[in-house]
Amino acid sequence: MPNIAIILAGFAVGLIVGLTGVGGGSLMTPILIFFFGVKPYLAVGTDLLFAAFTKMGGTVSLARQKLVPWRVVGQLSAGSLPAALLTLLVLRQLGPTSATVQSLMTNTLGVALLLTAVAMLYKAARGKQLPRQLPEGQLAQATHARHWSLPVLFGAVIGTLVTLTSVGAGAIGVSVLLLLFPLLPLPRIVAADIAYAVPLTLVAGLGHASLGSVDWPLLAKLLAGSLPGIWLGTRLMRHTPERLVRSALSLLLAYAGTKLIAF
Repeated sequence: MPNIAIILAGFAVGLIVGLTGVGGGSLMTPILIFFFGVKPYLAVGTDLLFAAFTKMGGTVSLARQKLVPWRVVGQLSAGSLPAALLTLLVLRQLGPTSATVQSLMTNTLGVALLLTAVAMLYKAARGKQLPRQLPEGQLAQATHARHWSLPVLFGAVIGTLVTLTSVGAGAIGVSVLLLLFPLLPLPRIVAADIAYAVPLTLVAGLGHASLGSVDWPLLAKLLAGSLPGIWLGTRLMRHTPERLVRSALSLLLAYAGTKLIAF
């Protein structure tokens, strides 16, 4: 695998994650499988830690801009982290390299990519645009869901999906946040999505590492590109042509999802 190609792939995915909150697992895992020939279980495990460290860099940048709604991050994490641990326990029992697990990962990844594509296309096609700024004193109201259990339940579903496929914390997470917290401006939605994915992908990634499902040299090359990419993306986030980027990504992910199901 040419080093420069891997670094450039990491930079491109990091840039897209920073711009939209989408693209970590949903882009990197198919890239690793189809373009670099990485086995699905290694692609998922490596991508989880790639997402954790990439989004950690993005979270630091967003936190300095005071865009992260930490209450929302905590609510989602309360569901996603226990679900990730339970899913890892099941994977440990079955063995990550078994044919059953490989088939489950590939097919679930394909379905997750199709769901992500639908979620992104729906968001891009919506006529109503979210506000970019939140009026003074309205943050507390905007970070309250309709019921306290909803972020926890959705977090658990996303935690299971992310641990199995490394996909779901991006577009699906953004779509869930849009439904649960409709008053939050888009930059804060993206910031919440990036920040809550850090503990989830770190726990899931370390769990996969304990199963031998991480390619460490590959991870280092990807991070060499993604960390500058996500830093740049978070700086440009306020000016991104959101509909154009999400529409293009949704078509790409739909293609990758269909190809994975037939893989």
